[in-house]
Amino acid sequence: MTRPDQASPLALEMRDLVKDFAGVRALDHANLRVGRGTVHGLIGQNGAGKSTLIKLLAGIHAPDAGTIAVEGAVQSRLTPHRAEELGIHFIHQDRLLVPTFTVAESLFLGAEPRRFGLPWLNGGAMRRRAATILRETFGVDLPAGALVGELSAAQQQLVQISRALLNRPTILVFDEPTAALVRREVDSLFGVIGRLRAQGITIVYISHYLHEIGEICDAVTVMRNGADVGTVHPRTTPAADLVSMMVARDIHDMFPRRHRTAGPPVLSVTGLRAAGAFENVSLTVRRGEIVGMTGLVGSGAKDVLRCLFGLQRPDAGRIEIEGARIGGRSPSAAVAGGLALVPEDRRGHGVALSLSVRENTTIASLDRFARGPLIDRAAERSEVDRLIRDLAIKTPGREAAVRNLSGGNQQKVVLAKWLSRQSNLYLLDEPTVGVDVGAKVEIYRLIDELAGKGAGILVLSADLLELLGLCDRILVMYRGRIVHDGPAAATDSDTLLMHATGAGAVVHA
Repeated sequence: MTRPDQASPLALEMRDLVKDFAGVRALDHANLRVGRGTVHGLIGQNGAGKSTLIKLLAGIHAPDAGTIAVEGAVQSRLTPHRAEELGIHFIHQDRLLVPTFTVAESLFLGAEPRRFGLPWLNGGAMRRRAATILRETFGVDLPAGALVGELSAAQQQLVQISRALLNRPTILVFDEPTAALVRREVDSLFGVIGRLRAQGITIVYISHYLHEIGEICDAVTVMRNGADVGTVHPRTTPAADLVSMMVARDIHDMFPRRHRTAGPPVLSVTGLRAAGAFENVSLTVRRGEIVGMTGLVGSGAKDVLRCLFGLQRPDAGRIEIEGARIGGRSPSAAVAGGLALVPEDRRGHGVALSLSVRENTTIASLDRFARGPLIDRAAERSEVDRLIRDLAIKTPGREAAVRNLSGGNQQKVVLAKWLSRQSNLYLLDEPTVGVDVGAKVEIYRLIDELAGKGAGILVLSADLLELLGLCDRILVMYRGRIVHDGPAAATDSDTLLMHATGAGAVVHA
């Protein structure tokens, strides 16, 4: 049978690549063969070698051994400039845009239209062309004069993608392009990718979302421990097999085996309302219970979580933690009441990237280590080392800057911060978004252990399979109301989606 990477002439061939960093092997004879005019997926856990492979293609690093050929021509020395000359462009997960530039300035940076061939910029033409490009590409109307820093994460991503397309690439590499996009924007992006493929442009698509790989990719290469372990047809290869290739374990082992008995309520919410967001929300989370919550964008689910932690003020209702009403309705009052929030945007709101693992871990619990006006550093270091060990955080040491860790390990540091605080109730907002399958397994284990120790867990997630595998009970919100509240074991993803879209009957909590 023809392998998917042999079905068409190769636009890109990376063969037997080896790369070491300070004695640590990042790539171990890795290969990537991408057919011309195809969409080729690249998947693997964080640390599997995907990023290193792409950095070699971008000319950021040089391989220690192996070859890189573009359209059949071996490139003896790739540099970022040479990669652009070859038509290789990149859409990075971290949006590389200047926040004080306008949308139009960001799109045309380095290629600004001029007035009559003179040095002066033609701002009007630039804004008009920017608005037209965004409308025709994504069907959105972004003010071309708006500052990038004022845009949402999704809007910034659209600007970055549009900027890359202006360079007329022959090979376009997407690195987690949908992490900040809602479903409508994802559909628009997939439409763009389909048109680019029809035009003969070659796409390398990196994603942790296996359903995306199956939806748009013609082939997918799986990496593990610095090497490629196989290239397969994603539409005919079950997701369970892809997961097994990535983590060398069966997908059924992803979720912990639960043997818990729920205790008394740790969270009781009655008649909570926030005008324009949700109304009459009542729910309970018990000690030792993992409760899932889901809903489409605009359902009000995220607003409920924000109100519980004091980030958003409700107009009415009552919030009680172990029978005591939370006073003040502020984050500090929530923390004092035993709540912990692990936010979706871990880089923006969960960790301080420039601080160390130690500083991030104990920043919310320094009072535990206070000895009068001083901090017991020995006790602090002991606690941090314990959490690094228990959470399997991959870091050079407790003093390493968090910005240098992978996304999954940054998420573990956020969890460590609240574990150090020893909270009673954990609010987890998309706890595994943007992390690889291996890191998800570790996070699921940690969540289960927290519940096993008697904490209450409320998980907000758009991943229905995640909720079904992890949670004891699942709530579904639709247009500001809870329309389903039932045991996870008694439902399935189709039923949950039916309720989320308003097709199900209302079930009162």
